[in-house]
Amino acid sequence: MTNELNNILTTLKSYKWIDLTHSFGPNSPHFPAFSAAKFETLFTHEDGFFVKQYTFPGQYGTHIDPPVHFEKSQDKYDEDIDLKDFLLPLVVIDKSDQVKNNADYVLTVDDVKQWEDEHGLISPKSFVALRTDWSKRWPSQERFENKDDNLQNHYPGWSVDALKYIYEERQAVANGHETFDTDPAILQPEKGFAGEYYVLSNGHYQIELLTNLDKLPATGALISVSVPKAEKSPGFPARVFAIVPED
Repeated sequence: MTNELNNILTTLKSYKWIDLTHSFGPNSPHFPAFSAAKFETLFTHEDGFFVKQYTFPGQYGTHIDPPVHFEKSQDKYDEDIDLKDFLLPLVVIDKSDQVKNNADYVLTVDDVKQWEDEHGLISPKSFVALRTDWSKRWPSQERFENKDDNLQNHYPGWSVDALKYIYEERQAVANGHETFDTDPAILQPEKGFAGEYYVLSNGHYQIELLTNLDKLPATGALISVSVPKAEKSPGFPARVFAIVPED
């Protein structure tokens, strides 16, 4: 068994590994309701060791949202997610061209079905990521929010029906995107965070503020998620990467 695992590891390390995580700091884009992060140096090498203190909301930088983030009855924190659900087949639905022309683009069920016509059905137990190339706006808070003259944000997202399709029809485990939110900003004043509530209230997790999705194939890669095991954490910055077979 040890040799078998070593062989698997050797094979995995022969592939490309793509970081899907933004480096973040006090000046990084963040959900507008949150304060900016604070990084403070407590000790330097002159003291014998180098230590910093970090202060930031759990939903900061590339981060995980567990079910309890939106749904109290789920009682499922970061630490309660099955470890095997942190390594999954990765599906990337690319709508970056559409978003270039429409910042308010909403992913629909027809979009997902069109993707399946080209690439095959979404496999059960997958992680489904929505590529919009919004991450290329990092590290500008202003460009991420993309406000109009009335201070309404404009950025793309998922429709509730598309989320229902990947979870109920295709049995996905989790989803992710490059923006602050699951839901398109233009729909939030009227419908709030209906998409995010659907995902989390049904026991799934999601990753927000992903990057480098443009470096991934539509199918064939694996996604790996790791997150600190903070007690009763309803969200925390995560380190996320993809393992991609060579062409």
